[in-house]
Amino acid sequence: MEERWLGTLGPRVSCVSLGCMNLAGAYGPLSEEGALRLLDRAVDLGVNHFDTADIYGMGLSEEIIAKFLRARRRRVTIASKGGVRFMRATGQRYIDNSPAYMKQSVDNSLRRLGVERIDVYYVHRREIDRPIEEVIGGLADLKRAGKIGAIGLSEVSSETLRKAHRVDRIAAVQSEYSLWSKVPEQDLLKTTAQLGIALVAFSPLARGMLTASPPNPLDMTARDLRKRMPRFSEENFHKNLAAMDAFRSLAADLGQDPASLAIAWVLSRGRNVVALPGTRSGDHLEVAVQGASLRLDAETVERIESIFPDNFPWGARYGNAQRLGVEVV
Repeated sequence: MEERWLGTLGPRVSCVSLGCMNLAGAYGPLSEEGALRLLDRAVDLGVNHFDTADIYGMGLSEEIIAKFLRARRRRVTIASKGGVRFMRATGQRYIDNSPAYMKQSVDNSLRRLGVERIDVYYVHRREIDRPIEEVIGGLADLKRAGKIGAIGLSEVSSETLRKAHRVDRIAAVQSEYSLWSKVPEQDLLKTTAQLGIALVAFSPLARGMLTASPPNPLDMTARDLRKRMPRFSEENFHKNLAAMDAFRSLAADLGQDPASLAIAWVLSRGRNVVALPGTRSGDHLEVAVQGASLRLDAETVERIESIFPDNFPWGARYGNAQRLGVEVV
């Protein structure tokens, strides 16, 4: 598979990588055995970059990856994230980017992953009232100590990114980016390209909507994150689904699986873009990976983008509680 840089000095990773939130059951149950099979299948497909976070299953995702790494460590780049605290007693989340907590988070992730260094470490969500310069300064200390290899940010604005990059080199920024979430095109896509920073596009398949078998909210478990997202509400879901039907028809006309075509579109947005789908199925991942081999000409890109109505999609990306620490919604 084609590889792309995570920043100008960061590691080279597969242009289609694997988001590991699903290992902890965010979109439905997955056994540990099933998770390990998925990771093994990913490597066999050429995926060499796994992205996780300390809050995914409260460390469960990292622990599962650790079991996999004992056999395949040299073949995989590991990214993790920290900065979101969870209060078990109340079920509340809040953001803590203090250098002391970020160091504690890195140390805990190192222990759970069973590694001496995390290749890329992200500020998962930004603590708005804390200067980003202070946050990056603390992570730079951890980089010099050899605990992390590169620094990343998630769900931040271009203004925050530029401030952070002046303190220490930022390797990558994560943002939701797909045919139904084009927020990075407001400014972030251009900024990352200018600064030599990778844009890691999570949910490039629109949380399953840009696939041959889109999800049905009625089948989702109570723990499924999408249950609390306005785009999957009773008011908005069927309108969004109808708009997606045209995309699936176009994919059929082009002789492609819709998931492959959606991934190819994301990758066509820039040489610094990495697609980060998440899944519980090795077969679904294989279809996504096939998008890495597609090359879309300008006419095809225009056809893809023109089939969606101007007011698409209906509903916000996140519910109120899910927007915590997100700078651009």
